This record gives sequence, C-alpha cells and structure tokens, in this order.
Amino acid sequence: MIGQPPGVEPPVLNLANMLTLLRLLLVPVFVAFLMTGDGHQAQWRLAAAAVFAVASLTDRFDGDIARRRGLVTRFGMVADPIADKALIGSALIALSLLDDLTWWVTVVILVRELGVTLLRFWVLRHGVIAASRGGKLKTLLQTVAIGLYVLPLGALLPAAVHAVRWWLMALAVVLTVVTGLDYVLRALRLRSQGLAATRAVTGAR
Repeated sequence: MIGQPPGVEPPVLNLANMLTLLRLLLVPVFVAFLMTGDGHQAQWRLAAAAVFAVASLTDRFDGDIARRRGLVTRFGMVADPIADKALIGSALIALSLLDDLTWWVTVVILVRELGVTLLRFWVLRHGVIAASRGGKLKTLLQTVAIGLYVLPLGALLPAAVHAVRWWLMALAVVLTVVTGLDYVLRALRLRSQGLAATRAVTGAR
C-alpha cells in the first residue's frame, strides 16, 4: 500500500476526498435534471440517470482509493456517508414528489439513513463504525433500484422491468431496516467499549 508514515494522517485534499466532494456537487445537478419541466421528459430523465450513475461510481472508487493508497482521513470518514445520504435522499424525495415512488418508502429509508449518520457522529470519539457487508449490499440495491426508477422506462422498456425495479426497491427497504438495527447494536457496543476504556485509563492514574 502506498501511503503516509504510520501515525501521520494524509492531507485532507486528496484524490479520494475530491471524489467524495464531486459526488456532493453532482447532487444538485442530478436533482435539477430530474425535476426539469414536468419531471417526466425522457431526455432530462436520461441526463439525470447519467449524472446519478457518475455520482454513484465516485462512491465505488473513493473508498477503494483511500484504502489502497493510505488516504483515509477523518474528514473522508464523515464526508463519505454524508455524500451518500445526500445523493440517495435527494433522489428518493424527488421521485416521491414526481409520484414515481410511494412516500412511505422514502420516509423509511431516510429515517434509517439519518439515524445511522447521527449514530456515527455520536460514537465518533470512540471509533468509526465500518460499513458492513449488509450495508454495502443495501446501498447497491438502493442505487440500482433508484437508477431504474429515474430512467424513463415507460417509453423504453416493457412492464416486466417495472416489476424488477419494484422488487429491488422492496429488498432494499428490508435490508435498510435490518442493517439499521445492526448499526444501532454496533454503535451501543462501541460506545460501551469506549467508555469502559476511558474509565480504565482514568482509574489507572
């Protein structure tokens, strides 16, 4: 791995963090394309889908680059999930406003994502809650399902694809709830361990 000397945090302005910032900057562009006109014009939906795809790819690469090149920073640990939530959240809200996605799905996912983000901040001084395999699969399902909802499928693909995206979103919602509960348990465990370590150090003085 190419990285910084042990104990030295990499500079905040690095390739991985720049990709994270790019994802944040693409969020308003994506929403603007998706909501242009009546929100159902094929050319703007395709443009929005393209921007969403690019933004989602930055999520795939920024973490890999940070780990492979030793560019993991506290800023990246905090900014990366915020960028993810901003992209997914804005997409869900926009789709619900356009009546393409039922509001209860959006509310369930947003409550979970906001809750997990707050949990990360709550236990940040004790450590970082790493993304689980279930969480990564949840994100993948959400991304694919949202991408299919953004595409103007009514004009391009048969009704069977509508069923596929519905089932993908349903699976994403189930994983969203299950992994959310897992994050709560992990956060409580991490905080408990951190407090115990603090008491041990304090008592040893």
